[in-house]
Amino acid sequence: SAVVGIAEVCSTPHPDPTQFDAKSDYYDSKSTKAEPRWILVDIKYVETFKRPVTLAEIKTTKGLENMALLKRGRLSVQPVTPAEWEIIVKLGRG
Repeated sequence: SAVVGIAEVCSTPHPDPTQFDAKSDYYDSKSTKAEPRWILVDIKYVETFKRPVTLAEIKTTKGLENMALLKRGRLSVQPVTPAEWEIIVKLGRG
């Protein structure tokens, strides 16, 4: 587990079309176009870090001890404070 780069959200939230496709692995029979159950945003690549910032490193880096990641470790999307952002980017860029 590591932070390996930066991506940017480039759309407003919208229904995931795969939830309506019966041939998709992500099909959800309980989801309707009127009431979709799965919402997504589009993202675009910004940058790959020079080196991964590992979970172990995040756990031991001063200033990151209160990150949401360390309180609920299964989150793939989470809030990050501006100070935490600066630390992670600095570590990743080397």
